[in-house]
Amino acid sequence: MAEKLIGEVSDFFAHVNAAAIKLSAPLKVGDRIKVKGGEAEFEQEVESMQIDRKDIQTAKKGDEVGILLKEKARKGYKIFKV
Repeated sequence: MAEKLIGEVSDFFAHVNAAAIKLSAPLKVGDRIKVKGGEAEFEQEVESMQIDRKDIQTAKKGDEVGILLKEKARKGYKIFKV
């Protein structure tokens, strides 16, 4: 399956390794994502998502969600669904 751009990191919180991601396409818990930016590139499964500190299972285009990442990211990194 080809990668599809679904969002961009709008903020990163290093103390908890979480990213705020502005979505340009829907995303749900269980989806596999790839984070790309700078010299970083890694894949992981979305294990949980939050909006306003409330756990959610699905998010739609235009939502800004918080996701825990297994590696560091920076503002502007692109998020792809794989």
